[in-house]
Amino acid sequence: MLGFSGFKGNASRKILCQLIVLTFVTGSLTARAAHKPKDEDCLTCHSDSTLTKDVNGKQVSLFIDKDKLKHSIHGGMFACVDCHTDVKGPVHETTPKKITCAQCHADAQEAYAHSFHAKPTKAGTASAANCQDCHGGAHEVMGADDAKSPVNHANIPTTCGRCHGQKFLVESNGDSAQTFVSYQESVHGLAIEKGSKKAAVCTDCHGAHDILPANDQKSPIYKFNVPNTCGKCHAGVADTFMASIHGQGIARGNGLAPVCTDCHGIHSIKAHVDPNSSVSEQNVARTTCARCHEGVRLSQEFGVAGNRVSTYLDSYHGLASEGGSAVVANCASCHGVHNIFPSSDKRSTINKANLDATCGKCHKGVTQKFTQTKVHLDGTASKDMGSQITRWVRWIYLPLILIVIGAMFLHNAIIWRSKALARRAVQNPSMVRMTENQRWQHLILLTSFIILVITGFALKFPNSWLAEVLAMSERVRSLTHRVAGVVLMAAGIYHIFYLAMTREGRRLIWDFAPRPRDAFDAIGTMRFYLGLSKERPKFGRFNYAEKAEYWALVWGTGLMAVTGVMMWANVSTGNLLARWWVDVATSIHFYEAILASLAIVVWHFYQVFLDPDVYPMNWAWWDGKMPVEQYRHEHGLDTESLEKADTANAVESGDVKTDESHREK
Repeated sequence: MLGFSGFKGNASRKILCQLIVLTFVTGSLTARAAHKPKDEDCLTCHSDSTLTKDVNGKQVSLFIDKDKLKHSIHGGMFACVDCHTDVKGPVHETTPKKITCAQCHADAQEAYAHSFHAKPTKAGTASAANCQDCHGGAHEVMGADDAKSPVNHANIPTTCGRCHGQKFLVESNGDSAQTFVSYQESVHGLAIEKGSKKAAVCTDCHGAHDILPANDQKSPIYKFNVPNTCGKCHAGVADTFMASIHGQGIARGNGLAPVCTDCHGIHSIKAHVDPNSSVSEQNVARTTCARCHEGVRLSQEFGVAGNRVSTYLDSYHGLASEGGSAVVANCASCHGVHNIFPSSDKRSTINKANLDATCGKCHKGVTQKFTQTKVHLDGTASKDMGSQITRWVRWIYLPLILIVIGAMFLHNAIIWRSKALARRAVQNPSMVRMTENQRWQHLILLTSFIILVITGFALKFPNSWLAEVLAMSERVRSLTHRVAGVVLMAAGIYHIFYLAMTREGRRLIWDFAPRPRDAFDAIGTMRFYLGLSKERPKFGRFNYAEKAEYWALVWGTGLMAVTGVMMWANVSTGNLLARWWVDVATSIHFYEAILASLAIVVWHFYQVFLDPDVYPMNWAWWDGKMPVEQYRHEHGLDTESLEKADTANAVESGDVKTDESHREK
């Protein structure tokens, strides 16, 4: 019996024990490795394309494409059971636990957990993109350097667009699909589409796993971080910007100072040569710089002069730019683009020492006398000689224009009145065309309509000459408009009672009634004046044109009254019907006002003032009278009115004896 007799001492026994333990452990590991499932074992079942499993009543495919798995980034590094660690054998009764990428990618998972995408999913309020949505299926993940990978630089816009380009998907989460569409049409998106490998994609600006909202201070698109974000590609421009007055403001934490996206846009960035770009020569003044430099906020907060854009637009440069000039100076031409400094800074292009060079870019041969003149002349008090003289010229010319033109108008008005009355005097005999009651109705209608037009369009176009001429506060304008509206509606209601309750009113509505003959009269009139017919149609008391105008007036007045009341009582209207009814009423009110105004100018004013037969005007609206011969020429079929007129004129001239004079004899 050998026992341990071959080993001497404790040291020998210790070595022997260690060998026995090592042999046992090695044998156990070898046996475990021998039983570890290989990928081929798993694919014995999972390579079957028909393999499915019922999950909550839905058949889910368990098929694994071995070719895609082989060429994936995981295929050459891990075995199936390296991720599915709970699978002990090739056959398993229970469904393997769901794996997470955090098992290997802890840093990426940590960044994602705080991202914009993870928060709604955690809160359970909405679903958002996860690892597989961006990188592809777990068994098909490819490296970012693979051209087929969804996270390859060239494919990033398409990958993000799967969600952010779907209108109904993103809007359900409170976002907009327009941002993705805008990016596709931007200078960056178009460059990527053409194969550029350098143009910015979504992850370059927003980040990859740690995407944060714009109001998060850690976000690369947080306002104060934007210059650094854009500077990753545009380093030189970013450095120039940060040294400028705008960049200095951002560095000091001034939220009113603009950054790259304030001028160039966010997703819709376009090249400066694109006429639709916010920084194109056509738009830089009115669209971009005006956002800050036209208002008074900068003046109140930092003492920066306001009205810079309006004074530019009033100058030759601005007027020529509005006219379409592509070479005239704009804001950037003088102040610079990214290198903007205050005029007191020696680096500024508008510093006194640099003005010769700046102005000389367009005006060759300029001297200091030319460049020292103030550019933004706004008519305010200034020590600048040019501004003072310009202000004096304005003070002289405005009264001069009023006096001279006013005297001319008064001169011509006196002569016109005298000649018009003289012409009117020789047009006898005359007859009654409008009664006194009708003339008062017409005068009230005319006055209220004109007031409504002026005060209404002054609101719609507050920067127009109409609003400037009106020169009243919004409270006064609004009150005036409503009073005129009430007067117009009252006149309309009175007219309805007039038509129903008076003999002349009933006759009026009968004579205004449309008849089939009116259509033939319209055609006949056009044929006559086009020289296609020798016979001119004859009309009754009112011709087709006057009937059309009357009924258009009735329709328009009613429509304007209804929509006007709906707008006036907008809260009651919105509560009773719906808020959009007020919007519809506003739209109808506006376009009907345009239609009515143009109809009066084009149709009614022609008949009253511009028709050669009534020049200088039809006096019926003033004294109600019209020459008999003119009436006979235009309304020959109204024999009743003509007979009354002939009789009245004969009596007035003494050719016919009245019954009263008969009795006296």
